[in-house]
Amino acid sequence: MVLLFRFNMAASMASQAVTRGLRGASAKYLFLDKLKCARLSSRRWLNLQEYQSKKLMQESGVTVQRFYVADNAPDALQAAKRLNAKEIVLKAQILAGGRGKGVFNSGLKGGVHLTKDPSVVGELANKMLGYSLTTKQTPKEGVKVKTVMVAEALDITRETYFAILMDRACNGPVMVGSPQGGMDIEEVADKTPELIFKEVIDIFEGVRDDQALRMAANLGFKGPLERQAADQIKRLYDLFLKVDATQVEVNPLGETPEGQVVCFDAKINFDDNAEFRQKAVFAMDDMSESDPTETEAAKWDLKYIGLDGNIACFVNGAGLAMATCDIIDLHGGKPANFLDLGGGVKEKQVYEAFKLLTADPKVEAILVNIFGGIVNCAIIANGITKACRELELKVPLVVRLEGTNVQEAKRILSESGLPIVAANDLDDAAKKAVAAIAKK
Repeated sequence: MVLLFRFNMAASMASQAVTRGLRGASAKYLFLDKLKCARLSSRRWLNLQEYQSKKLMQESGVTVQRFYVADNAPDALQAAKRLNAKEIVLKAQILAGGRGKGVFNSGLKGGVHLTKDPSVVGELANKMLGYSLTTKQTPKEGVKVKTVMVAEALDITRETYFAILMDRACNGPVMVGSPQGGMDIEEVADKTPELIFKEVIDIFEGVRDDQALRMAANLGFKGPLERQAADQIKRLYDLFLKVDATQVEVNPLGETPEGQVVCFDAKINFDDNAEFRQKAVFAMDDMSESDPTETEAAKWDLKYIGLDGNIACFVNGAGLAMATCDIIDLHGGKPANFLDLGGGVKEKQVYEAFKLLTADPKVEAILVNIFGGIVNCAIIANGITKACRELELKVPLVVRLEGTNVQEAKRILSESGLPIVAANDLDDAAKKAVAAIAKK
C-alpha cells in the first residue's frame, strides 16, 4: 500500500465536512460537530515540508515510518540501503498535493515511487532532484524538487481517523475520532455521524488516561493495541501543546500486521501568533515555493492572494474582502486579487500594498474598500495619496471609506488634487470600478 504524508497549512479534512461552500481564502474552518464551525483568521500560513513535520512528530514520540532525507542521488541510494526495509517509498518533497500523479520535466512520471529494490532509488532520485514536478496544485511550470524523502513502506491492516482541534465553543482543545479512517472524513460525518466521537480536553488537566483509552476503544483498537493507541493519542496531544498547534489531524492512524499503531498521514496547523516562542518551528518555513507576491505581502503583515481578474481589491478584513470580490463579480467585473490590510495599519503598509497591486500587469483598476473600526481612515487616506504620487498611479482608483475619522480621510483625499473616484457604499464602489474599466 502506498503510504502518503501530507503535512501542511491547508484547511483540515474534517473542516471540509461541515463547511463546504463556506471556505474563504484567508480563513481556516475547524471541525466542531455535525453542523457547527468556528473560523480562525491567521496572519499568514506556515509551510513545512513533509519530512520537517514528520521530524516534529518523532521528537514527541509519535510513531511514524523510518525515513531519511537526501538532496542528491548518491545520498538517496545510501539512505535506501540503510533502511534495510522490505519495501521503500521515495517521495519528492514539495508543498503541493497530488505528487503521486505528477510529471517531471525529466520525463519521469509520479513524484511518489514504491520499490523493493534499493538499487533503483538512486536512479529514480536522479530523475527527481533538480527537475520540476507538475501536479494539479502547482503552477503550470511546476516546482523544482530540491530534496527527496526515502522512507520505509508499511502495510496497513486497519485505518482510523483522529484529530485534536481548538474548539471555541468548549474554550479549548477537543479530540475527534472515527473508526472509519483513510477516507474523506466529510463522507463519514454525512453518512454515518454516529461513527464520529468527541472528547473535550480540560486545558489544565490535559488528556486523561480514561479519555485516551475511551477514544482508542471508539476507534476500534483492541487488546494491547488499545493501550498503544491511547499512548499515541497522549503523545499527539503533547505535540499539539509543544508546537502551539491549532490542529493536529491524523488520517489514517492505522495498525500494521506486526501489531504497531502508526501515524501514516497527518496535517499540522500552527498558531501564527505563537511565532515569537516557536522560532525553531517557524525558521523551517519553506517560502521558496510560495508566490513571490504573497511572500512580499507577508513581510508587511498583508494577506495577498492573486486571482485572475483585472480589478484590484484593497480592503481590511477577510469578510469584507470576500464581499468586495462577490459584488465586483455581481456587477460584471473580475477581482484581480484578495488583499487584506488587517487592523493596526500604518501608512507604510498602505504604500507597500499599492506597490504590490500596481506591479500586477493584469490590474486595470483599483478598488479600496475600508471600514474603519480599529483602522483609522485618515491613515489610509494619507497612505493612498503618498502611493498615488510616488508610484505615479496610471489606473483608475475608486475609494470607499467608512468609520473612524472618515471625515478627515475624505478631506485629505478631496484636497489631494488626485483623480480619485469617491464611492458612497460598496455597491456604488463596485459599479464605478467596473465602469472605469469599460471606459478605457
